[in-house]
Amino acid sequence: MNLPNKITTTRLILIPFCLFALMSNNTIGRIIAVIIFIISSLTDALDGYIARSKNLITTFGKFMDPLVDKLLVNSVLIALVQLNNLSCWVVIIIIWRELIVTGFRLLAVKNNIVIPANNLGKIKTILQMIMTIVIMLDFKNSYMVALKYILIALALFFTVLSGIDYIYKNKSVLNE
Repeated sequence: MNLPNKITTTRLILIPFCLFALMSNNTIGRIIAVIIFIISSLTDALDGYIARSKNLITTFGKFMDPLVDKLLVNSVLIALVQLNNLSCWVVIIIIWRELIVTGFRLLAVKNNIVIPANNLGKIKTILQMIMTIVIMLDFKNSYMVALKYILIALALFFTVLSGIDYIYKNKSVLNE
């Protein structure tokens, strides 16, 4: 268990704490949830950087790192639906995209094809994380409400666009 894998595992362990704090549905709980979410999001980039720069890439890391990222974001988004801070159709679109792309990745791995992350996927992830933080903070003033809806629109646009781009660029996986 190298350092990047320990960071990934710690991120996984933090998810229930983030959800518990968020579901307390009070200001202090939401702030704690946001802090945990931000730490988890930043360490996602950190463990990848360490793994690549120190040549510590492992099968565990390749599998668990993106899985933990999806578990974190999707779990919090589902909790936000439960708290009536987000419409379920937004989360459904995000989860559908993730399942479709994951399916493509599984087909690719089965055929010994490595599909690296691309810039649209990275933009999608960053927008989803920023959107999630803004929604978690649940500010009621008109500027923040407007920002929330702009971020939802941008996150959904890049979620769909990156999914279509991913499928189009890797459609040969379906022929293997």
